[in-house]
Amino acid sequence: MAYSARVKQILSWYPSDTPGVLTNLARLLNTGTLAGTGKLVILPVDQGFEHGPARSFQPNPAGYDPDYHPQLAMDSGCNAYAAPLGFLEAVAGKLCGEIPLILKLNNSDSLSKVEPMSALTGSVKDAVRLGCAAIGYTIYPGSAERNQQYQDLRDLIAEAKAAGLPTVLWAYPRGNLSKAGETATDVVAYAAQISAQLGAHVIKVKPPADFIEQAEAKKVFEKYSIPTKTMADRVRHVVQSAFNGKRIVIFSGGEAKDTASLLEEIKGIKDGGGFGSIMGRNAFQRPREEALKLLSDVMKVYES
Repeated sequence: MAYSARVKQILSWYPSDTPGVLTNLARLLNTGTLAGTGKLVILPVDQGFEHGPARSFQPNPAGYDPDYHPQLAMDSGCNAYAAPLGFLEAVAGKLCGEIPLILKLNNSDSLSKVEPMSALTGSVKDAVRLGCAAIGYTIYPGSAERNQQYQDLRDLIAEAKAAGLPTVLWAYPRGNLSKAGETATDVVAYAAQISAQLGAHVIKVKPPADFIEQAEAKKVFEKYSIPTKTMADRVRHVVQSAFNGKRIVIFSGGEAKDTASLLEEIKGIKDGGGFGSIMGRNAFQRPREEALKLLSDVMKVYES
């Protein structure tokens, strides 16, 4: 497939990367319904590890089967499928490049409520062995363990770049924040900035809420009248915070919500300049036909 002008523009924002990294980034951007548009819709299925099997898969029991999810991603026209090592090992040899795979290198369970810190559960070598197009990793800005996470990530990004793989970074503020602060506009924007500074190629954050957590940030938002009332306003600031929009920023679907609310949120993300969505539970917990329609409708929003 010839690269569109938009894909070429996005690739130009990563001038220090090798042809291998840029080729795999282009694989993500040139797959599925949104190929060539510069937009991404990715299906991530790490919830079984993170939240447990019943909470994750019982709403749609087909999801207990690791074969179900990449097929859903392909049939719906997603750009990629992301999962931990076990799920990918169960399917990679059957897919052989039919859809780009993202190996989630760190995961945590919900059996303990101590300081958020994910364990390394996969490696860059695993990602290469499985034919992945990228690695994934989660950081928790605000956590007491954040500096160790950043240091570990720095090493992983360097190793991944040497192997020709870009990095998709989940950035979820936790720890020294109020619950509302975890999705506050200033905090989500800060997480996007940290992610870009750490070298992530694709940054995944939660949709920002109309709330400012940090007192010093609030003074700046008020002084310069930074708008936050609409989702588009807030997303625009988050994207601006990722190198003035020169890093790919996509937004999670979050907890399960009704279709109308979800599509309204997607429209706000699109209008604010977001690059797409990474949608797990809101897709795979629905019956297959309903999930296919939802993902199609989401892609139509980004295409419009």
